[in-house]
Amino acid sequence: MKDKISYGENIENMNEKFMKEALKEAKKAYEADEIPIGAVIVKNDKIIARAHNQKEIKNDATRHAEIIAIEKASKKLQGWRLDDCEMYVTLEPCMMCAGAIVQARLKKVYIGAMDEKMGYCGSVINLLQYNKYDYHVESESGILSDECSKIVKDFFAELRNKKSKG
Repeated sequence: MKDKISYGENIENMNEKFMKEALKEAKKAYEADEIPIGAVIVKNDKIIARAHNQKEIKNDATRHAEIIAIEKASKKLQGWRLDDCEMYVTLEPCMMCAGAIVQARLKKVYIGAMDEKMGYCGSVINLLQYNKYDYHVESESGILSDECSKIVKDFFAELRNKKSKG
């Protein structure tokens, strides 16, 4: 099973391996002219769900990578509680996705790049650790942050360039 991590592999390598898988999803979004964000959900060191943004393709503002990945993982596990699962996402989740992550009871979220304007896992506010919630989700950021940030910056630079030419 190629998505399974071997027992002796260290945490840093595991985190990078799974974030690289999320980046593969972000690249799929980029190729489809979607904002390049990718997510994978992992349980017991195995990827159980993969997704990328599909807002433009589906004409649906809720088709974010995180939401789609949660839906796929819930379907696979036949339940909405994902408390034994971790998510790897290339860009800090927005308010909607952070809320869905808490609602799904994910154990932890690993974030590639932070989003100072729209990120709700520490940048604007941290909904994952909001003190009024009964359930909190751990988070860790900065995993392959340069690569995760670059794909988003490149996408928007290309988009601006296309608009200026046409």
